[in-house]
Amino acid sequence: METREDLKSILHLLPLALQSSSSHSSLLWPPQVLETLKILSNGPDQSKVDSGSVLFLAISDLRHSLGLSSAKDSLAFSAEEGFALFFDELMSRVDAVEWFGEVVPALARLLLKLPSLMEEHYREAESVGLGVSRGGTGLRVLRSQEAGIVFLRQELIGALLACSLFCLFPTSNRGGNFLPAINFDCLFAALCPSYCQKQENKIICLIHYFKRITTHMPMGFVSFERKVLPLDNSSPCVSYPQIDWWSKSIAPLCNFEVSHSGLIEDQKVEAVEVDFANKYLGGGALSRGCVQEEIRFMINPEVIVGMLFLPRMADNEAIEIVGAERFSNYTGYASTFRFSGNHQDERPVDCVGRRKTWITAIDALCHPGKRQFGVECILRETNKAFCGFLDHSIDELSQIIAQDAQIDKYHFDQVIGVNNEGRNYLLLPESSSAADGPNERVTEAEPKRNSTLEWSFQGLGPKGNVGIATGNWGCGAFGGDPQLKAVIQWLAASQALRPFILYYSFGEEALQGLEQATRWISSHEWTVGELWDMLMHYSSQVLEGDTHGGFFNWLLPSLAMQSLDVNDVQKMDVDEL
Repeated sequence: METREDLKSILHLLPLALQSSSSHSSLLWPPQVLETLKILSNGPDQSKVDSGSVLFLAISDLRHSLGLSSAKDSLAFSAEEGFALFFDELMSRVDAVEWFGEVVPALARLLLKLPSLMEEHYREAESVGLGVSRGGTGLRVLRSQEAGIVFLRQELIGALLACSLFCLFPTSNRGGNFLPAINFDCLFAALCPSYCQKQENKIICLIHYFKRITTHMPMGFVSFERKVLPLDNSSPCVSYPQIDWWSKSIAPLCNFEVSHSGLIEDQKVEAVEVDFANKYLGGGALSRGCVQEEIRFMINPEVIVGMLFLPRMADNEAIEIVGAERFSNYTGYASTFRFSGNHQDERPVDCVGRRKTWITAIDALCHPGKRQFGVECILRETNKAFCGFLDHSIDELSQIIAQDAQIDKYHFDQVIGVNNEGRNYLLLPESSSAADGPNERVTEAEPKRNSTLEWSFQGLGPKGNVGIATGNWGCGAFGGDPQLKAVIQWLAASQALRPFILYYSFGEEALQGLEQATRWISSHEWTVGELWDMLMHYSSQVLEGDTHGGFFNWLLPSLAMQSLDVNDVQKMDVDEL
């Protein structure tokens, strides 16, 4: 196997060694690790691993053989106690017999396959590419500000997660590279010294996943993509938008649907499901956290692998994961979280073997207080959501079309949108057409909303009719204003060409007027730019102390004056409304 650049970028984060010769190079386990895994694979009669305490000793031996016994690579305090507590006291004896007699040996066999799975992965990524040209699809560190995608087989993901369970990943070099922890030691350590039922149930979800894959290994793909809105305006794709860009947008607002019950991950339509993420992917999933993001990582454990190679997100970045299978059902939230049985994922797969489950991770400002109503904070949050909601493959394609038609980039950015049938489209100014000569660049008046429909994007991108399923992103523990965040996500989804938002309010009292407000705005056919300007006007009054209610309470008095133009409403003082 040729030593590829993508492998070089991640080799120091893996427990495998690279052996090179004059003719080729190959990945392998160190000899002592290989021998220990072979013994584990033969079951407890030979390995004697039949309890949590003995399992931890085996893990310690493996780590010592990998050179991970120094203080800088040490495991979390109480990890040993946590392993013993879970497997020897909390797990039933029937389940323990199955775990140590069948699952642990099967996981050892899977780990023995890891070098060959990795080599197969890189050969496949190099020869096939899975139809993706941006930087290839091989496993590598997707560094900040470098857009790219990694495709992994579910079997390889299972082997990598087995490494996490056995705590085999080096840890000393992760913090300096802004990578979250990936081993499961903190997860088990959090059971001690005081028992926590939510923590036990998080581990139960992962144990259930390992039981499932060792019984029947899924063979599809999962992709992990770092999405970037370039800060450099010279980029051929949509760059990080500024205030004027949003204010001048003529994109129509997409449909807004409200659900006061249900969960994002249970939605039945095709929609990108929003992960209310930490800037470090996964947040507290592998420690004590147990809110929206952490729960998603427990019921769809394959997304955890992204924590291995995806450093923290910057303000202009998002992470999209496609194809992760769901394995568990649950009830409750935070301290009441409980595993409630097996989940059989029935979602269809796409042409490259990924389940049609799109998860986009976007991190909101933490505890922004009143400053969240400032222009820069609103711009940051809207751009963050826009980056997560935008189908970057359509964006790249649209830039090619724009170049072919000789449309200048500034005007092109203002004319993409979604029509009433939910079809992605490109509008050209009435003075222009695709038949214009190569020197007929559009540099004059802005295109109108009713300009000629020149091209349809329907079917050209993988998610052309896929909406957004979201909720109170950045609220709750993060302290965001629910009404403000709902409007921000509507703006972002509309500008990203999404046909609809399906918004789960989770019974938030501040969102009681959400349906009335969004219906009224939709009935007036506001554009993204018009809603943006109204939000700016409201936010400035909040900062000046001229209004103290939420956006909906500020906006809804204008229902009595529906005949007024939006610009007239903007000019009026809130007291006049």
